Order: sequence, then C-alpha cells, then structure tokens
Amino acid sequence: MTAPEAALPAIALAGPTASGKTAGALALAAVLGKQGQPVEIISVDSALVYRGMDIGTAKPTPEERAFVPHHLIDIREPLQAYSAAEFVQDATQLIAEIRARGALPLLVGGTMLYFKALFDGIDDMPAADPTVRAKIEAQAAELGWPAMHAELARVDPVTAARLAPGDSQRIQRALEVWQVSGQPLSSFHTTKKGAANALPASAGALFSLAPDDRAWLHARIAQRFDAMLAGGFIDEVQALRARGDLHPDLPSMRCVGYRQVWDELDFIAAQPPGRPLNLGLLRERGIAATRQLAKRQITWLRSMPARQAIACDHPQATAQLVQAVLHRLAQQEHCAP
Repeated sequence: MTAPEAALPAIALAGPTASGKTAGALALAAVLGKQGQPVEIISVDSALVYRGMDIGTAKPTPEERAFVPHHLIDIREPLQAYSAAEFVQDATQLIAEIRARGALPLLVGGTMLYFKALFDGIDDMPAADPTVRAKIEAQAAELGWPAMHAELARVDPVTAARLAPGDSQRIQRALEVWQVSGQPLSSFHTTKKGAANALPASAGALFSLAPDDRAWLHARIAQRFDAMLAGGFIDEVQALRARGDLHPDLPSMRCVGYRQVWDELDFIAAQPPGRPLNLGLLRERGIAATRQLAKRQITWLRSMPARQAIACDHPQATAQLVQAVLHRLAQQEHCAP
C-alpha cells in the first residue's frame, strides 16, 4: 500500500479528552501496518510534551509507544514553555521526515490551537519577553489582576472585552504583546498571516471523534480521573512540587487535573499537620475542570468544517474510524499522479 512520498497525506485525528483517540490511532497503525503502510504518530497535545507528567496526562504507555513510533512526547521540562509556533515548526519538520521514510504521518491529539495553527497558519506575534513579563507580574502583585484588566481595556478594548478580569494568563500575554510591539493583541488576530511552514489543509485529512451523547463522555471522564487517582496521580504531583522549581502559574502546572491537585496540596500544607486530603472535593473539581476542557475542545472542533466526524460513543466507533481513513487513503491514492 505504500505510496510515493509526494502522494502520502498527513492524517489528523482530533477529539476531546477521553474520546478514544489513542485507541483509534493504535488501531489505525495496526491495520495499516498489516497492509504494508507504516505509521508514525505525531502528538498534538500541549501536556504530553512535558517529562514527568505521565499519569495526569494519560500519556501513551511504553508498550503503546513501542508498538508505533510517537513524536513530540517528553520533549520539555515542566519549567519550560512550548508554544503553538514551536509546535508548527516541529510538526512540519517531522511530517517531512516521516514521509521521507515512506511512513504515514498521523497527527493525534486534543490541543485544537495546535491543529488550527498547523492548518491555518499562526499570528505573527512577538515572542515572549521575560523582562516585560516579570514587570507585569510585579504590577499585578501590587495592584491585582482586575486592575491589570482595566489597563488592558484602555490599550486593547477588543481583547479585554473577551477576557475575564481574573484571567491572569491571557491578560498578561495581551499586555506583554502591547508593551513589546506597541500594537494590541487584537490587531494580530485580524491580520493573521499564513505561516510559511504551515501544512495546508489540502495536504491531509482531518477526522474527529466526538460523542452524540455528552453524558457518555462525562462518564468516561469520571472513570479516567478515578483511574488516574488510583494510579498514583497525587504522588506524581507531589513529586513535581518537591522539585522546588515549579509553581502553579506555569503552563505545565495549569494543565487540567494538575492545577486541581496542586491547589488541594497547597490547602493541606497550610493546615495543621495530619489533616488528610479531601479526595471527594478534589475528584469533583478535577472532573468538573476536565468536562469544561472537553466542552471547549468540542466547540473548537465545530469551527473546523473540513473534518469527517465519527461518533466516539458508537459501539463500532474505532472500526468506523479505520474504514473512513482507509477510504480517504484509497481516494488519495486513486487521484495521485
């Protein structure tokens, strides 16, 4: 089934958390491998890039990663940031390398911003400036984030209107862009430039997994969070805290689940010795945050019209996904010169 390098598309599989993306990707790799088409997976997940964050990210197991090559996993320390622009650069290079090996690049994940950046290009915004960022953080510590939001409303009312006064991460970035460039963040959004190395949508096919019944996904989310807790998730966060160089405002520690566990550990640390964790409350908050993440991911998916949707709550969802991808590949191979 192996096609010439130029004819190989990049297949993308997107979906909300707990929708079965990993199982679907592995099933695809197994079927295509039997047909003589090797597959390599490129992770499209802003949490899987971090080393030492395995349980709370539902990272593919060593066995799964041995079955099919995976990329863009464990490439950063939790202290480091990883931007959409860096993802586009890394993924584009990997797609070319995988194609050159005669394999099929399979992009799998739930970070919709990464997918959008890869297919549509990214805003040509200035890079982060640690000095400016530290200055903004110092001002916020003195005045509070609502006051910083008011300042943002003065210089960039369009961006301020869509941000809550307590959304420190996005307020900080918007003020940073203004101070570094002299232009409001909203101006970059309205003058988007297609990245020179972005993958055109025509170069691949986007498939999505999303439920017809949202309650099915909610049940899956609860089951998976319970499995994480049983698998040592709290110990994993405690080990990250014990490093001494991490704090809850880092992008890595803002990942869903990690932030809720970190906050509960902070609360317990401030109590008299011997007070146990409130596992019930932690579970409730973690599941609620994950459901909110899934809701945002589904909203992103709906804004991507050029996708083929598979109902992940259908009993034969994996088989339907495999057949849809095989059909797409057959179409592409038929049309190839």
